[in-house]
Amino acid sequence: MMIYLVEDDENIRELVVYALNQSGLPTTGFGRPSAFYAAMEQAMPRMLLLDIMLPEEDGLSILRKIRENPATRKLPVMMLTARSSEYDKVLGLDLGADDYMPKPFGMMELAARVKALLRRTEAAEEKEYRVGRLAVFPGKHLVTVDGEAVTLALKEYEILCMLLKNEDKVLTRDRLLSEIWGYAFDGENRTVDVHIRTLRQKLGGAGEYIETVRGVGYKIIGD
Repeated sequence: MMIYLVEDDENIRELVVYALNQSGLPTTGFGRPSAFYAAMEQAMPRMLLLDIMLPEEDGLSILRKIRENPATRKLPVMMLTARSSEYDKVLGLDLGADDYMPKPFGMMELAARVKALLRRTEAAEEKEYRVGRLAVFPGKHLVTVDGEAVTLALKEYEILCMLLKNEDKVLTRDRLLSEIWGYAFDGENRTVDVHIRTLRQKLGGAGEYIETVRGVGYKIIGD
């Protein structure tokens, strides 16, 4: 899984991405928050490196949204910023940043700090869900079928985790929309059905574990 970096300075972004990739930490960078959000809809990262001073939206606002979203609440986040005042550091940590590294920094130190944070956070989250051939490891944001990793969009991942947490219980479309998208089902909205369909396709044979309860919603069942 990828580490995501949000950094608008192209030189710093390219250097960090190169250094982490060379250290065995697959990383991709984004110059704008909008590009980062688009990538999050396609696949969850393993970790986020986040600058504070950004165009469109500052890093602290992004961090706040990440911590308010149940699907990303435990995503490891390290702040990378030239703003080194104690106030900014404390504010970032209060909002839920896991670590804080002021610029300028050495690439070897950054790689070491990233590895240490990953070890700490991934060891702390040991909960996993298994149904037949399907396994989900929330601490790593990893989904596998028959041991092979499956890449899910953010909403697909959220739906799958919610179904697994409520195994054998029927979840209505209204509840899924309310808890994942934040709005109520109006009887015409096909958002949940479309995401369930693509989720099943990506899971292959394990997609059969997601059962449609006609007129109500969905549930996940074992073999």
